[in-house]
Amino acid sequence: MKTPLEELPLLQEIEEGDYEERRKELQEKWRKKFFQRTKMWNQEKPVEEPLDNVHFADGETIKIGKTTIRFTRPLFHGIEYSKTGWVIAIIVERGPDKFIYTSDIQGPTIEDYAEWIIQEDPDFLIMDGPATYLLGYMLNKFNLNRSVENASHIVKECNFENMLYDHHLTRESNFREKTGDVWAAAKETEGEVLTYREYIKGKKPLVDELH
Repeated sequence: MKTPLEELPLLQEIEEGDYEERRKELQEKWRKKFFQRTKMWNQEKPVEEPLDNVHFADGETIKIGKTTIRFTRPLFHGIEYSKTGWVIAIIVERGPDKFIYTSDIQGPTIEDYAEWIIQEDPDFLIMDGPATYLLGYMLNKFNLNRSVENASHIVKECNFENMLYDHHLTRESNFREKTGDVWAAAKETEGEVLTYREYIKGKKPLVDELH
């Protein structure tokens, strides 16, 4: 049986430095747990779609008039083999316009997800940032750096008009300092990188106002 990491070639190429041994140890641990879960799932009765007009979205495409909605296959919720499972991202297209909502890929942390976004090249992108407030607890510096580098790469390579960078990100007041390279890259692009509140209300994120 293939592992999910075999479908993520760019992830395999990252330079790990002093973290390499520890990362390999963790990946092997997580891989074993994944196969244990897979074995358990395969022993259970598959969940069926409850109604004729209710369908599982994973990997599907829906067309409504001139609008096409595409759903990705399951993506890791953050790092590879994340304990919090998987999420689905959404691509909406109508004519020449393309919108992407990445869901909770946290950064993105995984390099292949960043490359997927770049290849899609949306006009409007909603992307959740890393959970910087968990640094030192559930997020280490290595994976934070991956998230920041991947997001910066997206900002530099995509031709979006707007990118909303938010969700986990705006839960602490110094999120801009911890993701500084992203905001620096944004200054060099024609598109705008904003938080939700800045885009919708023209105001600073609430965490900044309360700080």
